[in-house]
Amino acid sequence: MSRSASIKDVANHARVAVGTVSNVLNYPDRVSQRTKDRVLQAIDELGFVRNDAARQLRAGHSRTIGLIVLDVGNPFFTSVVRAAEDAAALQGSAVLLGDSGHDASRESNYIDLFQEQRVQGLLISPVGDVTDRLDQLRERGVPTVLVDRLADESRYSSVSVDDDAGGYLAARHLLDIGRRRLAFVGGPTSIRQVADRLQGAQRAVAEVPDASLEVLDSAGQTVLAGRGVGDQLVRRSAGELPEGVFCANDLLALGVMQSLTMLHTLRIPEDIALIGYDDIDFAVSAVVPLSSIRQPTDALGRTAIELLAEEVDAMGSASDRPHHRAVIFTPELVVRQSTAGAATPD
Repeated sequence: MSRSASIKDVANHARVAVGTVSNVLNYPDRVSQRTKDRVLQAIDELGFVRNDAARQLRAGHSRTIGLIVLDVGNPFFTSVVRAAEDAAALQGSAVLLGDSGHDASRESNYIDLFQEQRVQGLLISPVGDVTDRLDQLRERGVPTVLVDRLADESRYSSVSVDDDAGGYLAARHLLDIGRRRLAFVGGPTSIRQVADRLQGAQRAVAEVPDASLEVLDSAGQTVLAGRGVGDQLVRRSAGELPEGVFCANDLLALGVMQSLTMLHTLRIPEDIALIGYDDIDFAVSAVVPLSSIRQPTDALGRTAIELLAEEVDAMGSASDRPHHRAVIFTPELVVRQSTAGAATPD
């Protein structure tokens, strides 16, 4: 196998100095048009491909951005990733994706890997408290932005959604259509987003004297986990059933819906009103179109890239006190057939 052409080969072919070829590649304004044309012709004839890896090692960082999410199988995170990739591409950068799968050790391995790759920065939706790890990264010149998690502005920038407000919206909607026995489906509450959504729901229920909220732990955040909870519900007597169910995400809600409607005789929304969270694409096409709390996934991804660019610029400045920002978006209630027009059950 023949070796690839080197920058020295290009210089010899164009009869210029190696430094001239480097200037054409990195600082073309410093080179005359005639010399530039000769070098570019030599590059074309030799099939030269610049070694970005070596250049990045010399610079100490690359044009890549590390992004670690909790579950790439969740369409919510898929949408955030896509928006981040689009925004990064406009800046001439690429995104390297890691899926922690809610596993702290796997998350730690990705942090190590991205540091070895000399990423210019890290975006992360953390499993738990990763403050120490992120502090280490910053000391080594790798800024971090938290995604879908509120951060202390004195330490990091972050982009998130007010999940407490979202949980309140969901439960308040169920209460407004006359449901009083409510259930929250989600888990584990060690996931900050789940805990905040539950807290918001509890706040709404506390405003109505005759309302109650039962917490049903799920085995995960998936459709299958939702079906497991739904299967438990259908074994209850009519008087033990909740009148309204709020699921911590749409995948859980779709699983509950499958169990209640496809395998059993319970009706949505007549017997049980159901609302999810995230407003993924599948929500509108469900067998019963699903009401949900919409999160602005495009804005989350774009803003994460913008904040990281600010952090990178701040690290390159002489300021000893970088300015961090916490951007918080407000979620939106989307009403569909799973709750729309639902009267209070007899």
